[in-house]
Amino acid sequence: MKSGLYGFLFAMWGLIIIGGGIMVVLLGPFTIQQFGDFHWIIASGLKVTIALILVVIWILILSKLKNWIFKKELNS
Repeated sequence: MKSGLYGFLFAMWGLIIIGGGIMVVLLGPFTIQQFGDFHWIIASGLKVTIALILVVIWILILSKLKNWIFKKELNS
């Protein structure tokens, strides 16, 4: 049971670090200049949308991983 739990925790922290790296490196410097005075609002909205999509994907990955680990533990 402990190895599955540790694997889940390792995967969770790995996804947090990878997600944070994506957010800082790729989305941080992202700008849009074609929309005049409202470019910062549109860029912020786009960043928020991408961040929310990444959070949902990360939650789905962790949910599938959790189900797989605990089903494996219950079968053994």
